[in-house]
Parts: sequence; C-alpha cells; structure tokens
Amino acid sequence: MSSGNKQISGVPTNIVTGFLGVGKTTAILNLMKHKSDDERWAVLINEFGEIGVDGSMLQGQQHKGQQVFIREVPGGCMCCAAGLPMQIALNQLLSEAKPDRLLIEPTGLGHPKEVLQVLSSEHYRKVLSLQKNLTLVDARKLSDARYTSHDTFNQQIAIADTVVGNKQDLYQPGDEEKLEAYVAAHGRPDTQVIFTHHGHIPFAAFEGKTGSDELPAHHHHHHEKKPLASETPMPQSGMIKAVNEGEGFHSIGWRFSPDKIFSRRKLIELFVTLKVERMKAVFITAGGIFSYNLTPDGLTEAELDDCAESRMEVISGTADETIEAQLLDCME
Repeated sequence: MSSGNKQISGVPTNIVTGFLGVGKTTAILNLMKHKSDDERWAVLINEFGEIGVDGSMLQGQQHKGQQVFIREVPGGCMCCAAGLPMQIALNQLLSEAKPDRLLIEPTGLGHPKEVLQVLSSEHYRKVLSLQKNLTLVDARKLSDARYTSHDTFNQQIAIADTVVGNKQDLYQPGDEEKLEAYVAAHGRPDTQVIFTHHGHIPFAAFEGKTGSDELPAHHHHHHEKKPLASETPMPQSGMIKAVNEGEGFHSIGWRFSPDKIFSRRKLIELFVTLKVERMKAVFITAGGIFSYNLTPDGLTEAELDDCAESRMEVISGTADETIEAQLLDCME
C-alpha cells in the first residue's frame, strides 16, 4: 500500500514475546519474509539493557527498500512510568511508518500484561487491531525453576493465543508433552500450542483477533526514569558503558564509536568463553560488519549490510566485570 496521507486505523498488531534467548528476534526476521513488497511494516522492540542491539540487528539484515520501520525502547520494561516510553515510541513509529502491520517485541524480562493493557486502551482502540499474541518457549526450560517460578515467564504464557515451542530440534522425548501440559495449567483454555525450530512460524499463526485483551493488568514497581545510554552522545573516549538490573538478572552493555575497529577472530574467541544467559552484539570489524547472538545453545554470527556503531549487551545472573577488559583487547 502507498502510505500517502492515509489515516492510521485498524493496524493489525501482534505481540511476540518469550523469555531470554528463546528466538523472538529470529522469528520476526523470518516473518518479514512474508511481507508483500507494497506493504509497510513497523517493529517496536523493547530491551532489558540500556544499549539497544536488536534494532541494529534487524536494520542490518533487511534489504534496502523493504519498507520495514524499526524503533527501540531500551532500558527495561517499556510499559513503566504509566506506559509513557512505550506510547511515545509507538506514536512516533506509527506516524513515521503508517504501517500495514505492527509487531511488538517486549523484553523477555518485561511485563506483557501491562504492555497489552496499554495497547488495549481507549487511545489505541481505533488505531490498532490486536491480533494473536505469540509466546515463544523453549520447552527444555520447564525443568528450571528460574523460569517456572518467574512471574514474567508465567505472564507470557497467560497472554498467549499461541504458544510456540521453539528449538524443537533440540528437544528430548517428552519435552513437547511437558509444554502442552504446562500451557494447559497456566494458559487460557483456548491457547494453541505449536512447535518449530529456528523461529520458523507460519504466517497464519499471526492472523486472527486476540482473545487476551481483557486480562487484568499486572502492576509492578517502576524505577525512577533516568537518561538512557542508548541516547547519550558519544564522548571523546569513543565508549559508553551501561548497567541495569531487575527481575533477578543483571545487564551490562557498551557502545563504541564507528572509528573503533575490532578483530572478528578475537571477538569470536571471547564470545565462546562467556558463561551468560544472553549476549547480543553488532560489531564493525576489519573483515566487515557482523551481528552475534549467544545463548546457552551456542553462538551464531550473521553478516550485516551496515550499522552506525558497535554495540554489545550481556545479560546474566551475576555481573561480570572482567568482560570489558577482554572486549577492549579485541580492538585492532
């Protein structure tokens, strides 16, 4: 469709949620392949860390002229402070993109019920048409109490119209049945469970009205708003560091000015030694621009067309202050 001066109304909107490292961003990248050339799509990404890496990864992997508009809300749950960070970013994104579809990826440590409450408010009732909410789950994690006892993990199940058992290729016998039983116990009666790997989800799974827009909101403590490292002008040193903590996890991240060039070999050697819950990065190296995604299942690398600067974000149960020195050693 041509954007022109068309009124923004009834934009099909999906929430794609799931805990850390389950493959949300990969699923969104795969979904973009279903987009018609004449459509404009918008993606609103929320990240726990303050640096913001997902936006650079998505921008760098889409083709020029693809008409996908991306905006980030880093620094923790985007519904905090009465939803203002989310509403400001969403309003700007809708105004800029005038999209034919909107995808929202809350942080894996966010509060999806409050995100849903903001989207269901009177302000957005005519603008957005809330479609199915998808929650990605790695069924192997159901044996880990850090997940099953975590309120956010169970909220993600509760809001789901469809639970996607991702990484199916890594499951053991019985894992699928465990997930189906868990969803039956913690989800809505009509929640569907499907299985896939590498985030390949059929487009039909995103279509149709959500049944969870009337769930009661979950209220949580809001931290005092502070300037985000993703928005801070780059200092003369060419590096910005930021830390965040909450929901039982710590994040530490860095931004580097584009004149700082890294060794691809040294980066990979460092990344494979990290014992963390999650690591995402985009780096300008002497051999090109690459994104990196580290989960307990391993490290993946993808070449990017472009990025404005190098960025890295690590999420783990404890803060590891030794990573920075090792990272600086990776510079050319």
